[in-house]
Amino acid sequence: MADSKHHLSRRDAIRLGLAAGAGLAFGRPLHAQVDRLVLQQQLPLITKPVPSTGERLPVVGIGTNRFSVNTPEEAAPLCDVLRKLSELGGKIVDTARGYGRSEIVIGECLSKIGNRKDLFLATKYSIGGQGTQDPKAGLNEAFTRLQTDRIDLMMVHNLGGTETLLPLMRELKQEGRFRYIGISTSSDRQYEPLMEIMKREPLDFIEVDYSIGNRNAEQSILPLAQERGIAVLVNVPFGGRRATVLQEAAGKPLPDWAKEIDATSWAQVFLKYIVSHPAVTATIPGTTKVEHAIDNHAASRGRLPDAAMRRRIEQAYDSFANT
Repeated sequence: MADSKHHLSRRDAIRLGLAAGAGLAFGRPLHAQVDRLVLQQQLPLITKPVPSTGERLPVVGIGTNRFSVNTPEEAAPLCDVLRKLSELGGKIVDTARGYGRSEIVIGECLSKIGNRKDLFLATKYSIGGQGTQDPKAGLNEAFTRLQTDRIDLMMVHNLGGTETLLPLMRELKQEGRFRYIGISTSSDRQYEPLMEIMKREPLDFIEVDYSIGNRNAEQSILPLAQERGIAVLVNVPFGGRRATVLQEAAGKPLPDWAKEIDATSWAQVFLKYIVSHPAVTATIPGTTKVEHAIDNHAASRGRLPDAAMRRRIEQAYDSFANT
């Protein structure tokens, strides 16, 4: 009987938390939707290992390239997103110096919320565009901006200054300031130089663009990451050839087969497609609203597509994206 009461109270707590998040967005109680989200939140959390250590991470985090705001009023909903992410069991928060005040806003939010220990902080730095600042000082500034004494992952942003920054990043990793290091890109045009670096440098992570609408990384980057034992974060997961894949799917009914992978929205289908690739560790959809954080996180619960389901998702997307 005690176990039953504990289960019910936990379920009610999840219900209240998700209803509050949904209420922020929808302005009225949506009982059916909240019930669906409660059921999804009780499904097993999907995690994948970082090849260099075996540490397991939830497969859906958040990107923060739109967190560069100036006022407490503008920052409040972004703090709500960071709070909700950890409440749901998510971890990865990806940012960059190049995102304006994003690092500063995240640092202030996490200091206020007190959930830094629950999150995996990834940021990026590039020499290009940073003026005359000393590169090591520039790397160290991230600790002040994020209000933390250790950063989980530091990456060279868009390959900017790799030869200078990687040795400095290794020093800070040896000192225990960075847990992991890597390199990022969000452009297919940088694949060739990125692959050359992947072949010669010992990297923990890369970050690369990949979506159902842009599968180019499957041809070269992702197989090489598997071969080299490099974790992969995926950015721009809703990107596409002409529009975001969510815009292309707008108005299209969700197929019945989505239930086979515990997906209840196109966003979840597309995110599950990405993280089901064997080379992908996690994805970081840009997220500024709590309701999107809740919906996206649900893609990290339940079942992932197998090879046959991945082909079915590709066929479904191609059928309306090419019209």
